Amino acid sequence: MRRLERRLAALVLVRRGRDLELMHRALGFATLSLVTLAPLLIVVAAVAPLGEGGFAYWLVDGMGLSGRSAQVLTDIISPPVRVVSTTSAWGGVLVAVFGVSFAGSVQNGYERIWGLPPGPWHRVWRQATWLAGLTAYLYQEVINRYQFDGWERVTVSAGTGVLFFWWGQHFLLGGQIRWRHLLPGAIATMVGLGGLRVFSTLVFTPLIVDNALSYGAVGIVLVVESWLTGVGFVVYGGAMFGRWFCEHHWIPHVPHHVPHRR
Repeated sequence: MRRLERRLAALVLVRRGRDLELMHRALGFATLSLVTLAPLLIVVAAVAPLGEGGFAYWLVDGMGLSGRSAQVLTDIISPPVRVVSTTSAWGGVLVAVFGVSFAGSVQNGYERIWGLPPGPWHRVWRQATWLAGLTAYLYQEVINRYQFDGWERVTVSAGTGVLFFWWGQHFLLGGQIRWRHLLPGAIATMVGLGGLRVFSTLVFTPLIVDNALSYGAVGIVLVVESWLTGVGFVVYGGAMFGRWFCEHHWIPHVPHHVPHRR
C-alpha cells in the first residue's frame, strides 16, 4: 500500500506539471529573459561594470563557462561604455518596464502553482521590488566568484539562492502562503540550478564554441536561450515540487488546495 501511495503521489506531480504546461512556461521564461530582462541587466552592468565583460560575466558565471567558451560569449556583448553612451533616460525607463513584465510572468507562474487567483494590477510594486532583488542577487553571485572559492563559494551561493527564492515566492504571492510551505520549493530550485550548472559545464561549454564557428552570434544566442529554458523549467518546477512535497511528505495535513489568506 505504501508503494502504491508513493506511485500515486508521483503521478500527481506529473499531472500538475502537465496542467501547468511546465515546458511551455519554461520556453516563455527563456524568451522573456532574453527580450526583457537581458537589456535591463546590460544597462545595470554598464552603470556598475563588472570588469571589462559587464553583463557577459553574469551569463558566464551562471552557465559555469570557462576558457574559450567564456571568451566567445563575452565577445558578443557590447562594452559597458558603449551601452551607457547609447542609452537615453526614456530608453532606460522602457527597459525597466519590460523587466517588470518579466517579473509579472514569474508571479503568474507561482500563483498557478499554488492555485491562487491573479494579483490585482496595483501590486506592480511587488514585481518591481522583486526585480530589484533579482538584480542584486545576480550581482552578488558574480562578486562571490572573486571573493570565495571551492566549497566556500558553493555554500555561500546555495545559501543566498535559497533565501532569495524563499523570499521571492512569499513576496510575489503577497504573503498568502506560509513561509514553511515555501522552503522546500526554494531548496529544490537551488538543487535544480546546481544540476543545471553541472550540465551546462559539460554540454554547453563545448557547444558554444562549435556553434560560434558554425553559425556565428546566432548560434551562441541559441545556446543561451536553451540554457534559459532550463532555468525556467527549474524555477517553476522547483516551486511545483515544493508544494507537492509539503502535501505528500513534509506536512501531510496541508490541504491539497491551499487557501489563501487576505
